[in-house]
Amino acid sequence: MDRILVRGGNRLSGTIPISGAKNSALTLLPCALLTDEPLTLRNLPRLADVDSFGHLLNQLGCSTMIEGARPEDFGRVMTLRAGKVTATIAPYDIVRKMRASILVLGPLLARAGEATVSLPGGCAIGNRPIDLHLKALEAFGAQMETTSGYVTARAKDGRLPGGKIIFPVVSVGATENALMAAARARGTCIIENAAREPEIVDLCNLLVAMGVQIDGIGTETLTIEGTDRLHGATYRVMPDRIEAGSYACAVGIAGGDVDLAGANPADMQATLGALRDAGVTVEEHRKGIRVSSDGKLGPLTLSTAPFPGFATDMQAQFMAMLTKAGGASVLTETIFENRYMHVPELARMGADIQVRGRSAVVRGVDRLVGAPVMATDLRASMSLIIAGLVAEGETNVQRVYHLDRGYERLEEKLSAVGADIERVSDG
Repeated sequence: MDRILVRGGNRLSGTIPISGAKNSALTLLPCALLTDEPLTLRNLPRLADVDSFGHLLNQLGCSTMIEGARPEDFGRVMTLRAGKVTATIAPYDIVRKMRASILVLGPLLARAGEATVSLPGGCAIGNRPIDLHLKALEAFGAQMETTSGYVTARAKDGRLPGGKIIFPVVSVGATENALMAAARARGTCIIENAAREPEIVDLCNLLVAMGVQIDGIGTETLTIEGTDRLHGATYRVMPDRIEAGSYACAVGIAGGDVDLAGANPADMQATLGALRDAGVTVEEHRKGIRVSSDGKLGPLTLSTAPFPGFATDMQAQFMAMLTKAGGASVLTETIFENRYMHVPELARMGADIQVRGRSAVVRGVDRLVGAPVMATDLRASMSLIIAGLVAEGETNVQRVYHLDRGYERLEEKLSAVGADIERVSDG
């Protein structure tokens, strides 16, 4: 099992290249099922979740070919081709490992007229039900059936007639599934109260490149004119706004001056605003974002919200940064109910954090101390790395497979800007 060791105290300076977005890649990959022509995705991050999704698509009859895969390259190019869909079932053993597998439901239904997907198991950061995904497909005319842990969706006559869904709450995953299902519907599909995240815009732009007509991209009402045939495309995955924000928090706490090359400031205004409020200098430029800090931070009051609000995926990293701020910060988590699992681990390093229901009060401390800590989920594990950058002595982060799901070669990127960090394998 791999571990990551961080020895704190170094300032960060230089350039960190920002990888393609994990959350976007996992919704662009299943689009390959919508056409029998090749789909080429550029700037795909090298992540465990991307590999797992490729394996799932292979099982459904989609071939995957990776090029430009030199070990020293960040990002790679994958060409996917689903000439024929050979299976329409996403089994439990894959869905269990990766919740994003549910995103094959919409495109399989659109292409093959039916799809069976295992209901996802539990997720460490809380119960993320898929009822909205199912409601959307039903609204577009699918017949749904749930038996023995699997959900089956069927389109009468092989294609969805179309329809309208008004989501009671904003759901990124359900918006994505609905968009892909609508792409090959017979009629018009309308999604009200759609998620507006940049990753949704990325998906819409790919579907348009494949021949789908979509009105309202980037707004809460999406109108999709289905088409009976989609063609292939070559498309570049957007940069990862969460990765960029995470490294910005690392600079904020450790001090230094780092250029986040390739980051798109327009996608992360809430994060950049919060960094500025904490006293971090942020300069937006044509090729990325430059972040600098003297390590002296002020407290913040933040509440997570759907885009364009402050992203839930940035909460843990900001909490780690604010453990060194002068004064008390209040963070409120409104999206997931169990997203403070990093708190006890940060406390082991000397952080002063009190959780009261959905809010956490973070009082800045003079010093953090290195300790053995355990990653509990993807973003939580990054918060431990961020704290480790300023902790005295050595922080030993275990269960780093969580990190590998969402950060491409993290220790390489941080080492390159001066952090004392290494990965060790226990065989």
